Amino acid sequence: MKFYIVDAFTDVLFGGNPAGVVIIDEGSDFPDDKIMRKTAAELRYSETAFIKQIGEKDFNIRYFTPASEVDLCGHATIGSFCALADLGLVECGCSYINSTKAGRLNIEVLKNSILMDMGLPENINKISDSKDLDELYSIMGLSYEKQGEILTGEKLDFNLLPEMISTGLPDIMMPVKNEGELAKINPEFEALSKLSEKYKVVGVHAFTVNTKDGAVHCRNFAPLYDIDEEAATGTSNGALTFYLYKNGLLNEGTDNIFIQGEAMNRPSRIMSKLSFIDGNVKIQVGGMASILACGEIRL
Repeated sequence: MKFYIVDAFTDVLFGGNPAGVVIIDEGSDFPDDKIMRKTAAELRYSETAFIKQIGEKDFNIRYFTPASEVDLCGHATIGSFCALADLGLVECGCSYINSTKAGRLNIEVLKNSILMDMGLPENINKISDSKDLDELYSIMGLSYEKQGEILTGEKLDFNLLPEMISTGLPDIMMPVKNEGELAKINPEFEALSKLSEKYKVVGVHAFTVNTKDGAVHCRNFAPLYDIDEEAATGTSNGALTFYLYKNGLLNEGTDNIFIQGEAMNRPSRIMSKLSFIDGNVKIQVGGMASILACGEIRL
């Protein structure tokens, strides 16, 4: 099997979010789940994608963290199709199907980026009880009361509350006042893991819309899956795109930019777009990727 190390959501090496990519030999099946999990742990990235080609333009991808399998991973998908392009298995200007546990998703391979469809957005719940809000923000190392300017309208004329949303994986979208508050986040990781179990989410995607450059800045934490912090999270920014749309903070058809990974010194630039097809919401997330290394895995 071939493996790649790819930095996703960046056009420079050692930026963005690194992912492992393992391409299953033609005619072979996926290895045992335990082997894939151990391979992910050996590569030591937040996620490793295992790719099996099942048709001319159809790929089955499974995603493993060092701890367990997850249904979908955005940055590992970007990395996967970058690796497939390097091998000549996909071509620029063509569309492909990524069959995942989150559904069959369309992928567009473009000259300077890869765009992937997210799953249909799902509103799971809001966190609005004052006790629950205090618990969430306290675990993240912040004071809920000090977020009042954004929650009551520093730039907005309505309230923003944390919401659980999924476009493939469920996360808590957690608004904070500004970039200063975002930088101050310092979670109690054990408590955050327990909170994630309680809400049945992968983790917390904290963000602010009060930024100097006009982009949305965000940070992602998923210690339940052995990911204390992640430098770029495609599925979470897909969910955040829907959150911002439903709260009137972005419009249909606009190109949206999310900046993530700054606190890790791995800044990432993630693009998204929301549109409607036959009355259904379509969210695309994408970006560039850079190949760091490739080689062979012998099992």
